[in-house]
Amino acid sequence: MLTEQAGGETLEQFRASLRTWLEAHVPDKLRGFSLRHGLTRARIEELRAWNRTLADAGWAAIAWPEEYGGRGASVLEQLVYAEEMHRAGAPGPVNPIGLSNIAPAIMQFGTEDQKARHLERMRRGADLWCQAFSEPEAGSDLASLRTSAHRVADAFVVNGQKVWTTLGPHADWCEVLVRTDPGADRPHRGISALLVDMHSPGIEVRPLRTLTGGDEFSEIFFSDVAVPTENLLGPENGGWRVAMTTLTYERAGVVTLTLRMRGRIDTLLAAFDGTGTTPAQAAVRRDAVVLCLTEQRCLDWLGRRIIATAAAGADPGVLASLAKLRWSLLEHRLERAVALLGPVALEGAWADDALHGRSASIAGGTTEIQKTLLADRYLGLPREIKA
Repeated sequence: MLTEQAGGETLEQFRASLRTWLEAHVPDKLRGFSLRHGLTRARIEELRAWNRTLADAGWAAIAWPEEYGGRGASVLEQLVYAEEMHRAGAPGPVNPIGLSNIAPAIMQFGTEDQKARHLERMRRGADLWCQAFSEPEAGSDLASLRTSAHRVADAFVVNGQKVWTTLGPHADWCEVLVRTDPGADRPHRGISALLVDMHSPGIEVRPLRTLTGGDEFSEIFFSDVAVPTENLLGPENGGWRVAMTTLTYERAGVVTLTLRMRGRIDTLLAAFDGTGTTPAQAAVRRDAVVLCLTEQRCLDWLGRRIIATAAAGADPGVLASLAKLRWSLLEHRLERAVALLGPVALEGAWADDALHGRSASIAGGTTEIQKTLLADRYLGLPREIKA
């Protein structure tokens, strides 16, 4: 049943309005573009111009409250938005991490000055953001991070290293987790969150080239970087709550990945001819493709269940972890199925997806961590015995 929106608009009216606008405004040269396709300075400026167009029309950050320039969109409206953007081949805002992950943390924990300084520039794509959480020795076990910050007068002096920082080579600002109380009784109690200008003296960004040839990841080194105390996000030594807020929004966004996966499966079905050198081989090939189709449809329904739960005002809980886990496993299964296409799978989008799929078991929370969360919080299994 269609849900009436605040202004009396149904979801179908909302969809029709957005679809009409996208048909008239999406630049042809940007249709189908993904940040994974590589970012040059020229392409960033093109995406910033598109971002301004989205912002002027109110489509850049629809989930944000109206007071910050958003539409206060419902969960179902956000689903429709994702579907129509995907259908039109329209790239999203140039600043996905800032809009979806960091902005909600600033809205919840930030000062009025921080909100005024950053949120509008985020919405319009004027500043690109990254989040520096992971370290060489602190990935899944985030609480063991070592990057330090100590107060000197009116600044925090930051030293340490971060890794796998998405958009790090292009970012203007960064949300950084640092250890401000090394003597805390529990590791997660001594962490603070800082908003760091990436152009500050003492910051070195080293791009990390991936298998696909992209450089969207980076290492970041901090050497006596002075960060004004006014850039502290949330309370000092209270950064763990800030980090969990950021990661909650990151992992909730995994549901939208089902849209792209649906498109890839449909493309696979269209390209697969169902034949083989022998009847037995043909049967094996068909089974592999049908298994991918079945799992994608299950993932699709899981995503809809999560959205329906959230739309009803309930917390989806660990279902987001289940969706992330199923998505990453399907990525790997699809990699094997694509091999059945033959030489066509060795170039272009198929090859890029196959290589990028290797990261699916790590991005957004490792497979092992997701299984632990599901075993503990969903199935109620006894915890692993620790030495």
